[in-house]
Amino acid sequence: MILETKHINKSYLQADNTPVQVIKDINFGVNSGETVSITGPSGSGKTTLLSLIAGLDRPDTGEIILDNRDITQMNEDTLAKYRAEKIGFIFQQFHLMPHLSVAENIALPMEILKKQNINPKIDEVLESVSLSHRKNQLPSTLSGGESQRVAIARSLAIEPTILLADEPTGNLDVKTGEQIEALLFDLVEKNNMTLVIVTHNLNLANHCQKKLNLTSGQLL
Repeated sequence: MILETKHINKSYLQADNTPVQVIKDINFGVNSGETVSITGPSGSGKTTLLSLIAGLDRPDTGEIILDNRDITQMNEDTLAKYRAEKIGFIFQQFHLMPHLSVAENIALPMEILKKQNINPKIDEVLESVSLSHRKNQLPSTLSGGESQRVAIARSLAIEPTILLADEPTGNLDVKTGEQIEALLFDLVEKNNMTLVIVTHNLNLANHCQKKLNLTSGQLL
């Protein structure tokens, strides 16, 4: 099992300083190479759960075991390094650096990790998303679909243990979203990657091997 959550809980303080529990005793596991969707209504805690799994936030209680290590017990520096090495993240808003070219955006996480052979890897992942011709362009010149393909290429470049995606087709029109969906699952299958995806898109969710539903912070 590549990912396991054990009894994780998360609360936040509201404006009046009263706590609200967003995640309630979540337990689930993901096998290596498995694709998993998490659906649920807005405000159900989906993005919070994904942020906890990614180590971008910490649970109040519980364990999150990623590749046999409990990330909740790591200090910030160790967690940041582990997250950079192990987790690829695809955001709804793309999060490309506007002043960097496509190639430079893809190179950035590899440079942080001091990876070798960065340029050949850039060429490899750009070819995999059919954007070799956009290598030296700035994000402002790209369409939404192209921007998300760059984001996918960037996440794959570090060869992560697990790929997390938060509404990866949410900002795209239906046709472009379907193209991104097909590309994402094709790349996941070719690279034998593990994918956990948060989405409102039921077609996207149904493409996954395991489907989880989160309602009021609880998994159904």
